[in-house]
Amino acid sequence: MAEFELPFRKALVTGAAGFIGSNLVDRLLAAGVQVTGYDNLSTGSEEFLKDALARPAFRLVRGDTLDPEALRGAAQGCEFVFHLAANADVRFGLQHPRKDLEQNTLATFNVLEAARAAGMQGIAFSSTGSVYGEPSVFPTPEDAPFPTQTSLYGASKLAGEGMIQAYATGFGLRAFIFRFVSILGERYTHGHVFDFVKRLRADPSRLEILGDGQQKKSYLHVQDCVDGIFTALARAQGALNIFNLGCDEACRVDDSIGWICGSLGVEPQRVYSGGQRGWIGDSPFILLDTQRIRALGWKPRLDIRQGVLKTVEYLQANPQLFERR
Repeated sequence: MAEFELPFRKALVTGAAGFIGSNLVDRLLAAGVQVTGYDNLSTGSEEFLKDALARPAFRLVRGDTLDPEALRGAAQGCEFVFHLAANADVRFGLQHPRKDLEQNTLATFNVLEAARAAGMQGIAFSSTGSVYGEPSVFPTPEDAPFPTQTSLYGASKLAGEGMIQAYATGFGLRAFIFRFVSILGERYTHGHVFDFVKRLRADPSRLEILGDGQQKKSYLHVQDCVDGIFTALARAQGALNIFNLGCDEACRVDDSIGWICGSLGVEPQRVYSGGQRGWIGDSPFILLDTQRIRALGWKPRLDIRQGVLKTVEYLQANPQLFERR
């Protein structure tokens, strides 16, 4: 992986035991940063932090982002915070609408207050391409007009972005907002590749698919994602920085199914349901413009097909992950 000179030596990572968070923790430690991980372990796994826990530069604090006092305690002495903890259950958001408000929006406020109390220099926030709703411009740039929000998840992340921007303006906190496409790779535990592999392991003869298979999605490997974050932290100049992170391509859901089935050596009957969208809030076309981050020298090492296949290989080698859900 590329080497980066990061502008801080002590960092707090919320959601540290999660998929992206644990990969980020490992990379921060490798870069010589002392890391405090903060996680309530509701969806994350302490096993993902096995290597980190063996290092003196890492400590894990078990706590919830809805607990302001515990969060402030964990933040003391840290210079920078990576806020990754969130409810990422996009599909079932309408079944528990308060969860997105609390775990994504209110929790972001708590993180900002903890950062302010600790005198931190900045924050990096994991937002989402879902904030663009169903855009009219493809690839979609960071300054695209925002249409109607189509998911509570996207709306709650957009609210978090707004608060971060206000804190950057009002309190001088340097802000980095990253709008991700779907991320996959090592320690991946949710999303369509995970779901398809799990179903095909249970029944290789039949695969139920939400939507018509023609939805176009973009994906990014987790190590390329962390490279993008580090590139921005090391090279961006502004006080408020917003970056899309994704591949400059999209694939049909049917294409990714073909790659997955080929890797598993199965040929299931494909059964479609739901029409153009798999569920309310599912965008039928996602493709982000990444020229802004590419101008800083970043580009993904893996294309979408390579990222999907690498993820399938990882899931096959780690079947215990399917027992966690």
